[in-house]
Amino acid sequence: MNKAFSIILSSPINLMGAGRTDTGVHAREMYAHFDLDKTFDIPSTIHKLNSFLPKDIVIYDIFEVSDEAHTRFDATKRTYEYHINTFKDAFLQNQSWYFHQKLDLDLMNEAAKSLLKHTDFQCFSKVNTDVNTFDCEIFEAYWIKENGKLIFTISANRFLRNMVRSIVGTLINIGLHKITLDDLETIIKSKNREKAGFSVPAHGLYLTKIEYDYL
Repeated sequence: MNKAFSIILSSPINLMGAGRTDTGVHAREMYAHFDLDKTFDIPSTIHKLNSFLPKDIVIYDIFEVSDEAHTRFDATKRTYEYHINTFKDAFLQNQSWYFHQKLDLDLMNEAAKSLLKHTDFQCFSKVNTDVNTFDCEIFEAYWIKENGKLIFTISANRFLRNMVRSIVGTLINIGLHKITLDDLETIIKSKNREKAGFSVPAHGLYLTKIEYDYL
C-alpha cells in the first residue's frame, strides 16, 4: 500500500494503520493515516489505487483529518467477529472455521457475558508481548446462530495479541463442557496463558469495525 500510494501521489507515503492482525485474519474495515502537503482528486485516486492494489485489498474512501489525528491511538472501540461453520462448506474454506462438535451456546453466552466483569486479560495474551498493560475494557461479547453458522462478536477499547482467538478457544471448551464457568474465573485471575484454551485458527476471525470520536 505504501508503494501504491507513493507512486500514484508522486510523494513518499508512509501509512500508519489502526492496528495489526495475525496472518490470515480478515478485515472488513481498517483505517490508516498519512501526511501530505498537497491536494489531489479523491475519486480518481481511489480508482487508480484499487486498480494498482492486489484484489484482496480495497480502498473505499480517503478524507482529510486534523494534523493531530492518529488512526491507532485515537480509536475508541474495535469490534471483531469469529465465524464457525457447523457443516462442511467448500466455499467457506478460508472464511470460516469448520467445527462439527455440538456446543452449548447458552453456556458459552453466559461465559461471554462474564468477560465484561474483568479488565485484566493477560491470560489470553501471547507471552513476551511488548505492551505496557494487559487491561482492556470489553463493551460486549456474545454468540449468535445464523444459517448454520456460529458467530461470536466482541467489542473493546483495545485488544491484546491473539486475545480474541484464545478467548474463542476457551469459550469453546466451556461449550464442550470441558471446563466450567468457575474455571473461567480461575483462568482469568491466574493471568497465565497456559491455563486458557487453545487458539482457534486465524481464518475465522474478522476485524469488522473501528470507531473514532471524530468520525
